Amino acid sequence: MPAKRSKHLTSAAPTTTHNPGVALRALRRQRGWTLAEIGARTGLPISTLSKIENGKMSLSFDKLTRIAQGLEVDIGELFSSQSPVGNDTFSGRRSITRAGEGYAIRTEHYDHLYPASELLNKRLVPIIAEVHARSLEEFGELIRHTGEEFALVLEGVIELHSELYAPARLEAGDSIYFDSAMGHAYIAAAPGSCRVLAVCSGGESHLRDAMLRQNAAEAARPAAGRGARKPRADDA
Repeated sequence: MPAKRSKHLTSAAPTTTHNPGVALRALRRQRGWTLAEIGARTGLPISTLSKIENGKMSLSFDKLTRIAQGLEVDIGELFSSQSPVGNDTFSGRRSITRAGEGYAIRTEHYDHLYPASELLNKRLVPIIAEVHARSLEEFGELIRHTGEEFALVLEGVIELHSELYAPARLEAGDSIYFDSAMGHAYIAAAPGSCRVLAVCSGGESHLRDAMLRQNAAEAARPAAGRGARKPRADDA
């Protein structure tokens, strides 16, 4: 029987070169903090933080968020041990992400893949999303985050719902550009895989917070009020 998708945000294990535990240790030592001080800031046990630093524990999105907030850094800094670069000194940098690579986050309604995850303080945040929700009722509360967003449908058919416009039906190859501070939701409008490339101008921390708010709202909804998504072959 196919396994039920978790209601919580989970993260795929990052590659060794972009290990959040290595970045956590580097940032902690740079600031002269002990594990106990990090624990007080994040609410995580010292034993858990030690396991994270030594690569002995996988990280959920919730832990990543708590660590980033406790250290007062963008979540992207946990994927690189390099020091952050100022916004005016980005000249010449680049990142190549091969097919299937990137940092993955799975939610109830999207599977998100973040290319160029090792670059910090990006002016644009690219996201490849596979859309699961097939109705606005199933999706729940609309997402809002600062900045603007460009979306290109890669596969399937997508309906973009927003609070100011009628739903826009977009097929593979179609694109849309919109103000992402306006409440919005991507809905799968055809059977099979529905994927979209979204490029957001808002910072990664804003996107992270928007995802957390949406996921918390979904978790708080009564089970009877949520739409049931049909299992996919890869859910097994």
